[in-house]
Amino acid sequence: CEVCHGKRYNRETLEVRFKGKSIADVLDMTVNMAVEFFENVPQILPKIKALQDVGLGYIKLGQSSTTLSGGESQRVKLATELAKRDTGKTLYILDEPTTGLHFEDIRILMGVLEKLVDRGNTVLIIEHNLDVIKLADYIIDIGPDAGRYGGEVVYAGPASEITKETPGYTAAYLTGRETIPLPSVRRPWNSYIEVEGATMHNLKDLTVRFPLHTLTVVSGVSGSGKSTLMRELFYEGVSRLLNKEPMDNLELRGISGDLSAISQIEYVDQNNIGRSSRSNPVTYVGAFDTIRELYAGLPLSKQMGFKPYYFSFNKEGGRCETCQGAGVITIEMQFMADITLPCEACRGLRFRKELLEAEYCGVNISQLLDMSVDEAVEFFEANSASSKLTAKIIDQLRPLQRVGLGYIKLGQSGSTLSGGENQRVKLAYYLGKGKKLPTLFIFDEPTTGLHFHDIRTLLDALQALIDQGHSVIVVEHNLEVIQAADWVIDMGPEGGKAGGYI
Repeated sequence: CEVCHGKRYNRETLEVRFKGKSIADVLDMTVNMAVEFFENVPQILPKIKALQDVGLGYIKLGQSSTTLSGGESQRVKLATELAKRDTGKTLYILDEPTTGLHFEDIRILMGVLEKLVDRGNTVLIIEHNLDVIKLADYIIDIGPDAGRYGGEVVYAGPASEITKETPGYTAAYLTGRETIPLPSVRRPWNSYIEVEGATMHNLKDLTVRFPLHTLTVVSGVSGSGKSTLMRELFYEGVSRLLNKEPMDNLELRGISGDLSAISQIEYVDQNNIGRSSRSNPVTYVGAFDTIRELYAGLPLSKQMGFKPYYFSFNKEGGRCETCQGAGVITIEMQFMADITLPCEACRGLRFRKELLEAEYCGVNISQLLDMSVDEAVEFFEANSASSKLTAKIIDQLRPLQRVGLGYIKLGQSGSTLSGGENQRVKLAYYLGKGKKLPTLFIFDEPTTGLHFHDIRTLLDALQALIDQGHSVIVVEHNLEVIQAADWVIDMGPEGGKAGGYI
């Protein structure tokens, strides 16, 4: 803004100062700086100190909440609770609070939670991180696997009583019965892409090389500059060079190296796989096209004139028009939360009644989409002799199994998938394409929400991409992924102003 120069306040307000600082100056401080600034102001200090106590000393007081990661947002809420007058009778339930945290930040967070317990509160954490699980007084382990193979209590008891005989993957990795093996060979490299003179945000004039055709991990504490370097400079800069676009407004001197070794770059984040509530995993990996072709080829479909698009949610023809293929009706309640009810016309089946009469081996399209990936693969393997298309469908679904998503349903709405699941669906899509144009993939914290056993599966999938001739860079805190890397770029040493170094 040309009037306030980005300070957001009018001139009169900015003239009001405390210790020589305006309100805009204070909001531009990091939490660590503000703790020192308000050292003798008891009305303010405890609330800001609570942010520091949960490891958020590097964020700015006026930072937009939309720029915070999920883990950071959760810790802001936790700091709000810590700053309240504690009664010692509160039950706190935290859903994966270590998301996006470096192990040093996890240590700080656990210290805060232990203080809450010491005051007489109860803390219940939904978590995969083994270091957190080891600190628990009591463990409830759910499993043994995911989807239809889960839903049971595998173990409930003190952490100290878990032995190598205790069932379940959690006990297996806690006791060393199972481990994530280190690679037998580290890939050498000679081709690379180099970023020169990166100075954006807290980056300290960095020059760093990123190897190609390897598994490279970019690690570091929260706020160390990983996202700035990888998303805002490296990905954006390489994309522009590949597309022959100008490098204006990028805070670096240049990008050089063996750009001819890659044809494209992909940033694989945790955003939803589709914009519509009707988007689903089976569409994203391309299997739904083949499934629609299979059902359109049935004798009844040919007799009734059902074309492949009739078996789609997104086009008029076979879908239920009352709910437009959503299976539910959403009633807007203005000042209250919207209410979602099953569609009365199709009873949640999403298709017209006459279309559901078309069955492949006794299963209609709605029943098929309600199957998990594992169930669907078993179903088509058992009936593969009757259609040439089924082998293609199996091949298209296999990558979802390879990335550990065999438990999700074929027609599951993309909006119900977690960030980590969205990311793995995208990984499955790329695995399913086979060796196409050599691509440089950047994965942003792909272990989010993953159990150790799932991380093992994920690493196998990432290695498979490299074996197909691609290059993989992973922005990650997880030690198992870091140990599996061919090359590590560690940023820090701290977050905020104290970060930005290699």
